[in-house]
Amino acid sequence: MARPKPETFDKQRVVADNRRARFDYHVEDTYEAGLALQGTEVKALRAGEASIRESYAEVRDGQVWLVNSNIPEYSHGNRLNHEPRRPRKLLLHEREIERLFGAVERKGMTLVPLSVYFNKTGRAKVELALAKGKQDHDKRQSVKDRDWKRDKARLMREKG
Repeated sequence: MARPKPETFDKQRVVADNRRARFDYHVEDTYEAGLALQGTEVKALRAGEASIRESYAEVRDGQVWLVNSNIPEYSHGNRLNHEPRRPRKLLLHEREIERLFGAVERKGMTLVPLSVYFNKTGRAKVELALAKGKQDHDKRQSVKDRDWKRDKARLMREKG
């Protein structure tokens, strides 16, 4: 029997964070996926250089790929340096891939990376969200809720 996955992932060092994703999407479920990298990509990630702001994931031929993520070339790399925006394979269990594929096909959901980080064993991981896009009125409501929470906290501090 498989061990249950923890609710929150063990993030030791976050390299890239997609803060805009939680504003633009309703996050339904999150998955932790391994990241298949080439040698200089790991060195560039350890240097803290990465961007997943405009990236997304897609299921092709029974595999999940991270598309349009930017890991710039390693500064001390040689002629074998990597291509910065190449599609990168995400490592997931077959059952998880089937579940993601079904949700994307049937429900019209999107796979959005939330963060890239190194876990406690030093492996590069991606926190992948199964999400549904928000419309403009949903985004306005999110802004109202966030402002009200901030004002409420300020009032509570002032009153005691």
